[in-house]
Amino acid sequence: MPDKQTIAILGCGWLGLPLAKALLAEGYTVKGSTTAAGKLPHLQDAGIAPYLVSLSEKGITGSVAGFLEGAGVLIIDVPPKVKGGESYPGKMRHLIPYVTNAKIGKVLLVSSTSVYADDNSIVTEDTRPNPDSESGKQLLEAEMLLKMALPETTVLRFGGLFGGDRHPVFHLAGRENLAAPDAPVNLIHRDDCIGIIKAIIQKQAWGQVFNGVAPAHPTRKEYYTAKAAELGLENPKFDHAEVLAGKIVTSANIHGVLGYAYKKSL
Repeated sequence: MPDKQTIAILGCGWLGLPLAKALLAEGYTVKGSTTAAGKLPHLQDAGIAPYLVSLSEKGITGSVAGFLEGAGVLIIDVPPKVKGGESYPGKMRHLIPYVTNAKIGKVLLVSSTSVYADDNSIVTEDTRPNPDSESGKQLLEAEMLLKMALPETTVLRFGGLFGGDRHPVFHLAGRENLAAPDAPVNLIHRDDCIGIIKAIIQKQAWGQVFNGVAPAHPTRKEYYTAKAAELGLENPKFDHAEVLAGKIVTSANIHGVLGYAYKKSL
């Protein structure tokens, strides 16, 4: 039978691994998956029950049934690999029967704000998704599949992720003719990602949608120029003739439903 104190994290990577450690510190039992056999000892050393599980549009390999067995909550943190030509909804179609058989009703899908169109609007959790990118389209389809099969699925749509040694400015520093200098940024620190997920579990906020984006939205030019200077990197150069649409993503449910206050600034 599922145990509400046992959490399975599908994808113990950049976000999933520190999330697992944070949940262990809260007293939860954590089962974690990886696609790399060499990472299994690292998960075990951290106190995580390790499993080798790999999803593809052709099926699932590894001990997925054992990974899910006994878990009261499943966190899916597997990013779509659109450039590799894989179907993210196809992966979810293979996963759903295993989740159903394990009798896990409470699922948290880590999704993205790319499900909203870049149409210069202010986006809330009530905004109808209208993705204009392939990854956004696949994520939205996966969200719908999970919510249809598992009604208590909560969808958490994160903005651009940063924290640790990861930051978008490292990919932009020194580049020229960057588009959309006046478009707003929608970013979130990894620590806040973890804090929000913990709050969802603690508040039992299932079957809902949350936008996870820090409340500050400077323009791309303002923010990345200042961040490059702060880190001693070469300034990115923007093309003001290349005007592309953006959006401001708000996260009212983070405050209103969870009562969570963002801890990290941009």
